[in-house]
Amino acid sequence: MDKLRRVLSGQEENEEVGLTSQILDGSTLSYSTRVKWFVICFAGGVLCSIMGSALLFLPGGIKLFAVFYTIGNIAALSSTCFLMGPFKQLKRMFEPTRLIATIVMLLCLVLTLCAAFWWKKNLLAIIFCILQFLAMTWYGISYIPFARDAVMKCFTTCLS
Repeated sequence: MDKLRRVLSGQEENEEVGLTSQILDGSTLSYSTRVKWFVICFAGGVLCSIMGSALLFLPGGIKLFAVFYTIGNIAALSSTCFLMGPFKQLKRMFEPTRLIATIVMLLCLVLTLCAAFWWKKNLLAIIFCILQFLAMTWYGISYIPFARDAVMKCFTTCLS
C-alpha cells in the first residue's frame, strides 16, 4: 500500500534497501510476542538444564547431562534475542565489560561437550558445567547496574 501511495504521489523509490534493514523489517515482532517467546525460550532452557541435572544420576548419564545442560544454557542465553534482537544481543555480548565473561562462557559450553563425548572424562565435564554456571551467572549479572561490584564486595567481606 505504501508503495502504491509513493507511485501515485510521484515519489518512486529508486534506491536499494540494505540487507540489514530488510531483515529488521521482516522480523519485527510486537512487544507482547517478544515477551512471550522470551519466557517460552527461557523456560525451555531452564527445563533442559533441570532435566540434564536429573539425568546425571543415571548410569552413563554424563553425556545426556552435558548435552541437556548445555542446550539449556544456550536456550536461556538466546532467549534474550527476543527482547533486544539478535544483532543488538551479539553487540552487547562482546562489549568490553562482558567480553571475558562471554568468552569463558562460550568456551565452557564447547569444552563441556568435548569432555563428555571426545575426551570421555566425566569429572572434567562436571567441572566445565560448574564453570558454565559461574560464567553464565557472571555474564547475567553484568546487565544489572552495580551487581558485579556488590558480588565482589560480598565475597571480599566473607573471605576477610
